Amino acid sequence: MSEDPASSIRAHGMATRAANEGLASRLAAVEILYRVDQENGYSDVLLGGRLPEFQLADRRLITRLVLGTLAWRGRIDYELARLTGRKLDGIQPPVLAIMRMGLFQLRFLDRIPQHAVVDTAVSLAKRIPDARKASGFVNAVMRRATRERPALPNRANDENGYVAIAYSHPRWLVERFVASFGIANAELLMAANNEAAPNAIRLNLSRGTRAEILARLTEEGFEIGADSRAPETIVLKGAANFESDAYREGLFHAQSEASQMIARMLAPPVGATVLDCACAPGGKTTHLAELVGERGRVIAIDTNFAGLKHARELAKRLRHRNIDFVRADVTSTLPLKLASFDYALLDAPCTGLGTLREHPEIRWRVGPQDPARMAAMQLRMLEQAASMVRSGGAIVYSVCSIAPEEGSGVIDAFLRNHPEFEIDRELKNRDELQDVLDARGFLQTRPDVGGLDGFFAARLKRR
Repeated sequence: MSEDPASSIRAHGMATRAANEGLASRLAAVEILYRVDQENGYSDVLLGGRLPEFQLADRRLITRLVLGTLAWRGRIDYELARLTGRKLDGIQPPVLAIMRMGLFQLRFLDRIPQHAVVDTAVSLAKRIPDARKASGFVNAVMRRATRERPALPNRANDENGYVAIAYSHPRWLVERFVASFGIANAELLMAANNEAAPNAIRLNLSRGTRAEILARLTEEGFEIGADSRAPETIVLKGAANFESDAYREGLFHAQSEASQMIARMLAPPVGATVLDCACAPGGKTTHLAELVGERGRVIAIDTNFAGLKHARELAKRLRHRNIDFVRADVTSTLPLKLASFDYALLDAPCTGLGTLREHPEIRWRVGPQDPARMAAMQLRMLEQAASMVRSGGAIVYSVCSIAPEEGSGVIDAFLRNHPEFEIDRELKNRDELQDVLDARGFLQTRPDVGGLDGFFAARLKRR
């Protein structure tokens, strides 16, 4: 290839902009799908980099095309293999991205006429150098898809195989979900994973009262949804406007409702000093900074320089000056005095299996051995983080995963070796957490139960 295909797609999208905004937005979606597939890019990061170039309606379309195509890729690829009669890894990646996106529209979006989907797919192929020669192939496959719909696997012969294709999840993950939750609940979970996540934001109550900020958001055109558990949590009816004055002035931050519960679970008092042991990208860090107030302090640690930079920029936008950022590796000895904090948070790196709505590509990247592999690292991090907590202090361990190895498995392994810690049973008295705590006092949420991202969290107290 003479040049990077993704750069070529983007260049043609820019050239198309003035003549055909709709085609330009679809070229942007194809570029993102290509980068996710070929460069291991992350859809949320890539969308964040491209969406500001477009108008609001186009942003919504691009987001829907990208996230929907990634979520339904398993089912789409199953059909494409039968419609093309060939192995998909033999098709040029830009061509495959175009056809995946086209088939997603044919099967899951009913507002776009089928002939328009076919014509657009062909036009996209003609505008991308590495796909131009395949425009006739794209046309034939897309037209065939309007006439034929390949049958799903026979459920009676292979239930898990059928469910994997029907709900577009890898088979190993289907088998785990069925083993953990039963077939009926596993199907509900996978159906929820394929839906759009709620548009949740966290109000920055250090900048004003809830009523004052809501009035400002309403004034700027935000559609406010129903009340949530915490005063800072808002679920919007529509999308947040990240070009609004309210956003630039730091009045809110986009953060899922389940994620916001983690800082509330630690619940440091005003004036406290808190250790945040894996702070990037900064959502929970800044939430803690808000809770402890100007007289409090957050020591925010991460080993990722880019992540620390992002967290620092977020703190600057939200105008929190009570955070000290430190680059350090929590899997090894920390450059801090042992047992010197009353409160600590470890929101550990994880597989992300609880966030498949926002990050649908994760399901195609994580493998069956990854939860156990991550759990080993998470346990090392928890032991280091917990060593920073003094007697009578508390630490919250959390992950955005519903894999038991990364949740209760890590806590059980930790408690076996550290009898000086115990699970905080007093959380049952916290009204905002009542419906998300299990019998052991662990926070466990799922998208099919209350619409929350899949999180696990435990609050441990040092005796």
